[in-house]
Amino acid sequence: MIGQQGWDIGIGSNAHNIAAVFAQNNRVVYVNPPLDINSLLKTKHKSRLKIIFRLLAGKEENLVKHSENLWVYTPGILCLSSNWISSPKIFKILNYFNNQLFARSINKVIQKLNFKNYLLFNDSLMFLGLEQKKLLRPTKYTYYVRDYMVAVPYFKKHGTWVEAELITKADLVVANSLFLAEYASNYNTQSYDVGQGCELDYFNPEVETDVPSDLVNLKQPIIGYVGNLTASRLDINLLEQLATSRPDWTFAFVGFEDEHFRASRLHELTNVHFLGAKAPAELPSYIQHFDVCINPQVVNEITIGNYPRKIDEYLAMGKPVVATKTKAMQMFEDYTYLGSSAAEYIQLIEKALAENSMSQAKARIAFAKSHTWEASVQAIYNLLNQKEQKDKVQAIKKNAQPVSSY
Repeated sequence: MIGQQGWDIGIGSNAHNIAAVFAQNNRVVYVNPPLDINSLLKTKHKSRLKIIFRLLAGKEENLVKHSENLWVYTPGILCLSSNWISSPKIFKILNYFNNQLFARSINKVIQKLNFKNYLLFNDSLMFLGLEQKKLLRPTKYTYYVRDYMVAVPYFKKHGTWVEAELITKADLVVANSLFLAEYASNYNTQSYDVGQGCELDYFNPEVETDVPSDLVNLKQPIIGYVGNLTASRLDINLLEQLATSRPDWTFAFVGFEDEHFRASRLHELTNVHFLGAKAPAELPSYIQHFDVCINPQVVNEITIGNYPRKIDEYLAMGKPVVATKTKAMQMFEDYTYLGSSAAEYIQLIEKALAENSMSQAKARIAFAKSHTWEASVQAIYNLLNQKEQKDKVQAIKKNAQPVSSY
């Protein structure tokens, strides 16, 4: 497994969860992305620099067994920084060099662990993943799309054509939303939505929790949101319209605020309360005591294809949910209320408050619990098996000799 995120990233990661499930039945090597020169120069933490230099010098163990069947490998290489180069031709040359360097490093681990007939799974590592099908020669090369990365400024210069070429080369492309699967299918017909797993251990509606102290004195109904509050992903204007239109509703936001939220008019409204970031274990108690949960997503290139994990967390607690209508939300339409404007949000929140029931709560919980990493990985296995069978049939047809009839 190669990907954008290192093993020690410190936050939730789809690749981590997928690796853990892969490792239940297979040997897995999770390869950390190598540093390039620019990243090395920008590293401020001295302890991190020491580890990097020890790896580059071969003085630090770079293949570590994390658990049964799962190893984490940190390549002791330093890649050239090439994304800043405007010329696609020169970029291709330097990027191919980086791909060779990366592949040689991975091949050493393949030989050390005596891997045979191995699969390569790429979690959106587009630049260093571009040539790996040719260089590593895996049995099957699967590319995983979990974000619309080409909308991110860093990838706009070369990422648009690189990812398209990589998707075209891949044997199989899997995505965690319908939007991203359809995007990938523009370049490869073997592109599929395999859903998203969620870790819902904390979110158990059967565990009754005390009302958090900062919710105790808030007037009901409480319309709540849990997650980072960033203007690039949430619609501040929509929230301001909701809060001013319904002063009889309390709006509670749990999570870190960016500078745009801190400067917003929301802070001037008496029915809006910012409760700050909380530990993951505390979040279920807030959700449990919200009357309606919301996901007021702003629709842009970055967010339109995102799988919203928080929807599963809300539903796992049995809560009615009002969210912004996007293609990625279509799979939730039978269990949530989807709107596109402040007027629709108000109408849908009113409806959610009025018709909430125990039977609806149970249906929401069951639906959320069906979204497991085991189910997502099984979908990947099924697609790989189908691809293998198709390839065998095509090979038989290609090698079959024409038969003359008389």
